[in-house]
Amino acid sequence: MKISKAQVEANRARIVDTASTLFRTRGYDGVGVADLMGAAGFTHGGFYRHFDSKTDLMAEAACAGFAQLADKAVAVDAAAFVEAYLSRSHRDAPGDGCTMAALAGDTARQPEAVKREFADGIERLLAALAAADGAEGASAAAARARRIATMSQIVGAMVLSRACPDDAALADEILEVSRQAVLPRLRAEK
Repeated sequence: MKISKAQVEANRARIVDTASTLFRTRGYDGVGVADLMGAAGFTHGGFYRHFDSKTDLMAEAACAGFAQLADKAVAVDAAAFVEAYLSRSHRDAPGDGCTMAALAGDTARQPEAVKREFADGIERLLAALAAADGAEGASAAAARARRIATMSQIVGAMVLSRACPDDAALADEILEVSRQAVLPRLRAEK
C-alpha cells in the first residue's frame, strides 16, 4: 500500500521526535535503531527509507531538540526560564528537557555532522534569545556574551546535578547555588 507524501513526512517527524526524546534520555549510544523505530511505532526496516544513517537522525534530532528549547526559552522571561531550567523536575526528566544538558558530552564524541548541528543549534538558540531581548549595536555583543555565560552556567549546573545520585543533597545544592548566582544578575539586567 502506497502512503501519501504528507504521511511520509508525518512518519519522519514522529521518528525524529521519538529519537530526540530517547537520545536525551539514554544518550546516542544507548538507543539502537530497532528500539527507536519500535518506540515510534514502526518496523526496523523502515528506518533507511527515512534516513541514510543513525548519524543523520542524530543531527536532525538535535535540531528538533534545540527548536523545542528555543520555543520554551522565548515563551517566558529569562528569570522564569532559569527558574524552570534549574529545577528538580527538569533534572529528573532529561527526555523532556534541554538537549545541551542531556547530550553535550555525547556530542563531543560524535561525527562532525552531529557536532555541526549542535553548534548551529546553540547559535539558533542565541539568535532567538537575542530577538526576544532586542539589544542592538555595541550592547548586542555584550548581551550575547551574557547569554553565553548564563547558558554555560545553567547547562553546566544541570549536567553536574544529573551526575550526582538522585537522592544526593549535592544534586539539589548545585541547582540552588546556581539559581542564586544567575537570577539576581538577570533581574538586574532588566
